[in-house]
Amino acid sequence: MPAVQMTAVSKTYRRRGRPPHRALDRLDLLVEDGGVHGFLGPNGSGKTTSIRVLLGLVAADPGGGAIRVLDQPVPDRLPDVIGSVGALVETPLFFPGFTGRLNLQLLAEAAGLPRARVEECLELVDLADRAEDRFKGYSLGMKQRLGIAAALLKQPRLLILDEPSNGLDPAGIRDVRELIRRLGRHGRTTVLLSSHLLSEIQQVCDSVSILTRGRCVASGPVAEVLAGRGSGDVLVQVPDPVAAAGVLQRAGFAVSPADGGLVVHAVASPGEITRALAGAGIYLEELRRLTPDLESAFLALTGGEHGPAGADPGTPA
Repeated sequence: MPAVQMTAVSKTYRRRGRPPHRALDRLDLLVEDGGVHGFLGPNGSGKTTSIRVLLGLVAADPGGGAIRVLDQPVPDRLPDVIGSVGALVETPLFFPGFTGRLNLQLLAEAAGLPRARVEECLELVDLADRAEDRFKGYSLGMKQRLGIAAALLKQPRLLILDEPSNGLDPAGIRDVRELIRRLGRHGRTTVLLSSHLLSEIQQVCDSVSILTRGRCVASGPVAEVLAGRGSGDVLVQVPDPVAAAGVLQRAGFAVSPADGGLVVHAVASPGEITRALAGAGIYLEELRRLTPDLESAFLALTGGEHGPAGADPGTPA
């Protein structure tokens, strides 16, 4: 059972004095149960709108499309399923003069949850030793972790995090990244992580969906998405790169220099490189296929669009 399934979902914002903006254009999205699923896209690609539609904060266009969250149709059955969904969207809001623990206790009481769950969540996000500090004294990273703790109070089967590392310093980004890794490993919660930090998605996520102009242009395990963008290039290190380049070019390979070695392009079988060089008495020190990183795949799939994720154009403030 997928955690999230969106089929041909559209969302159009009507803007006074301006043309309508279609934030989602018959979007198909599948998030399998378990692990961490990355949600990537350039500014205005539809990520924030998708999350708001899933949470019932905005309505999709009528007359077509289907949305299921934890196997329940949304928005019709959203009240039945929302208790199993936790979310951190934009900046978490708490009482600034109250301690982190008291803020969570108030939320737990409102939801009918035991206080023991507050302590479990504080431990989970590494805030137990700062739980008696006032929220207004927390760093931005600590505030984000308290927001994640609040989203975890209900022990959700689906946790939606919208740009949880936005605005954090490197230490805060590392802390949030490690927390998301832990959440994905324990297997009880599916995490849908929206982020503009490509390195974060590549390091943390098991699978990824890439959006552009309101449509999903690639989806699947991160390794498969990257493999699909592979060029077949191979890095070769030899004692004499100039002589090796001549041999390989005469054998029909396209070669370019790189980092004191050579890159051989569009190689179907790396063994052919070994055979050509050994035949000329040149022996390899290193031969390695070059795999694309998520940034190059992202730029290729989105047509070179880039920029930090933010609110979709036309989204009400």
